[in-house]
Amino acid sequence: MGLMENIRVALRSVNANLLRALLTTLIIAVGIMALVGILTAIDAAIYSLSSNLSSLGANTFEVERKRETIRSASGRERGKRSDPFTYDQAMEFMERYEYPAAVSVSFFASGATKVTFGDKETNPNVSIYGMSVNYLNSKGFEIERGRNYTYREVREGGNIAIIGSDLVETLFDGNDEEALGKEIVAGRLRVRVVGTLKSKGSSMNASEDRRVLIPLQTAKRFYGSSRTNYDILVAVKDPTGIEAAMAEATLTLRKVRRLKAGEENDFEVENSSDLVSIIKENTVTLRLAAVSIGLMTLLGAAIGLMNIMLVSVTERTREIGVRKALGATRKNVLLQFLIEAVVICQIGGILGIILGVAVGNVVALITGGSFIVPWLWIGLALIVCTVVGLLSGLYPAMRAAALDPIESLRYE
Repeated sequence: MGLMENIRVALRSVNANLLRALLTTLIIAVGIMALVGILTAIDAAIYSLSSNLSSLGANTFEVERKRETIRSASGRERGKRSDPFTYDQAMEFMERYEYPAAVSVSFFASGATKVTFGDKETNPNVSIYGMSVNYLNSKGFEIERGRNYTYREVREGGNIAIIGSDLVETLFDGNDEEALGKEIVAGRLRVRVVGTLKSKGSSMNASEDRRVLIPLQTAKRFYGSSRTNYDILVAVKDPTGIEAAMAEATLTLRKVRRLKAGEENDFEVENSSDLVSIIKENTVTLRLAAVSIGLMTLLGAAIGLMNIMLVSVTERTREIGVRKALGATRKNVLLQFLIEAVVICQIGGILGIILGVAVGNVVALITGGSFIVPWLWIGLALIVCTVVGLLSGLYPAMRAAALDPIESLRYE
C-alpha cells in the first residue's frame, strides 16, 4: 500500500475506536498546548518589548546607574545601585557633551495620580514626569495639538503641562482643541495644558497615554529630593555613529561623576537593542522550562498511545493475518501501524497548536503585547508529534509485523 492508502486505513481505525483515540489525542493536545502556549506568550512579550524599545530608535541610548550584587556577612545576596544622577550632574552632562546629539533629561515624579478637570476625573493611575525639551522626540512621542516646551520653560519651570491621549479622552471627551489652555489639577499641581500627545499604546501592560508631562524645573521643585535620579537619554543624528556617541558619553560622564583614573564606572551606557538582547538571554531558562513541561506531558501521552497501539494489534490480529496471506510484507505491516500512530499524534498536535497559539496570544494581549503566529514553535510541535508517534508506534508495529500469518488467521 502507498502512503495515502496507509493514512486512510489509519483514519478508519481511529474512527472505529473513536473514544479511545480521542482521549489519547486530547492528552497529546494538552502537552502541545502547554509547549506552544508558553513559548508563544514569551515571544509575544519579547516582541512587544522590542517594538516599544525600538520606538526610541536605533540611534538612542540611555544612561543608568550601575547595578551590583553584593554578599552580606550572613551570605545573603542583595542588589545595590550606585549613587543617583543629580539634577546638577544631568545639566552638566547636557552642557559638556560635545557629540552632535540631542540630550534629554527627565525623571519619574509621581505615579498613581488622579487628574481632575471640573467635575470630571481620571482613575488614580496617571503618572507625572518632569522633562526637558528633547524628551518627546527621544522617547518617540508626537504632539497631536499644541506645542512642546521651550528651553526657558524647562530651565525656569512653570505651571504648564502636556497630557496623554487617555486624559484627553476622559477629561475632554477626546477633543484635543478643547483641552488646550484649560487648567487641570494633577496631584498637588494646578497646571495649564499647552499640548496633547498622539496615542502611543501600551507597553507590558503599562499605558504610555496616561501621563502628564511637566517642565523639568517644576518637577524638581515639587517632587525632587536629594535622592532623585534624573534619567539621561541621548539620540544621535546618524545611527551608524551610535558606538562613537556612547564612547563620548562615557568619557563625559566620568568627568561629570568626578571619577579618577583607574576607578571603575559607576554608571552604564545602554542601547535599547542591548536591553532586548539581555532580556532574550534571560528567557532561555524560561523557554527550557516550558519545553520540559510540554515534553513531560507528551511522555504520558506517548505511553498511552503505545498502549492503544498494542491493544489495536491484538484486536486486529486476524486482519493482519489476512493482509499477509494476500501478499503484505513485514515492511507493509510495520509502516501501516507506524503511520497510524503518527496520524493520531498529528491530530492531537494540530489541536494543541491551535489551542496553544490562542492561549499564548490571549496572555500576550492581556499583558499589553500583540498577536503573533509562532511559526518556529508550530514547526517544532509538528516535529515533536512525529517523533512521539514514531517512538510510541515502533514496538507495537514491530510486534504486528512479526506475527505469523497462519497463527493470525486462527486467532479468535
